[in-house]
Amino acid sequence: MKLCFLVEEQYRHDGMPLDVIRQLGAWGHQVDVVWPGRSLIPISEAIRAGSHDAWILKTVSGGPGLTLLEAAATVGLTTVNDARAIRGVRDKALAAVIGHRSGLPVPDTYAAVRPEEFAELPETAYPLVVKPADGSSGRAVRLVASPDRLLDPGFAEAGPAVGGLLIAQPYVPNSGTDLKVYSVAGDLYATERRSPLHPAHTVRERLVPLTPEIARITAEIGEVYGLDLYGADILLGPDGPVVVDVNDFPSFRQVPDAVARVGEAVLRLARTGGGQALAGYPAVVPAAAAAAVPPARPAPAMGGAL
Repeated sequence: MKLCFLVEEQYRHDGMPLDVIRQLGAWGHQVDVVWPGRSLIPISEAIRAGSHDAWILKTVSGGPGLTLLEAAATVGLTTVNDARAIRGVRDKALAAVIGHRSGLPVPDTYAAVRPEEFAELPETAYPLVVKPADGSSGRAVRLVASPDRLLDPGFAEAGPAVGGLLIAQPYVPNSGTDLKVYSVAGDLYATERRSPLHPAHTVRERLVPLTPEIARITAEIGEVYGLDLYGADILLGPDGPVVVDVNDFPSFRQVPDAVARVGEAVLRLARTGGGQALAGYPAVVPAAAAAAVPPARPAPAMGGAL
């Protein structure tokens, strides 16, 4: 197969997806790589040619790669994940609305441009977790104990860019351990890691058993947001599991043989057009795995080499 990966500068040295790209090449597939942050991209020519079986995105929130992926999808090219679905989880305010509407256990969510606006919430809403709506990797996530702490020095500087949106959600009491659940095209894996809100808490990252309830919620997340490769942060609160974040194409840390599993999933999704459909759009019915294709001849990567 011939695949095009869009990789943001932040992930230039990350094993995910670079190791997947190398693995696909070792299996005989042609993989072109576009670096949206440091390349001149002949976008009209590349997309009009339509020569790739699928486009795959590994980008930061708000990065230019998503626009390129959406451009490819607009002219009918296959994307992994569905380009329409990614926007719905990259914007955490939008993701909260979609989750609420679909019945997922998502916390009540409030939005504001300036942190001090959250002071209008009643004392009973505190403590609050405040974070940028376009944040990623735990960046600038704050636990705010009371309204007066919204004016702490440095709070505003750690937030979004000017005009960016913040979201706030009531803190879910928990042990300081986050449950990170991954879906690799329907195969689910649960892992534990330290919560960014409890940096002093010691947690050994590890694979843990997946309970039926968490498996059901994680599968529903894929259906609701239309994702095939994704991760979800789920807290085990006093009233049950709560979904506090969803992200497309995550790190898949602690997933056994993650590189091979993700690579196989990318190939399967490229052949079938994806297994999930964004809510409100026609479903894509997965086909049986296609027969192995002959190895493609290697070609230089668009936008630079690995």
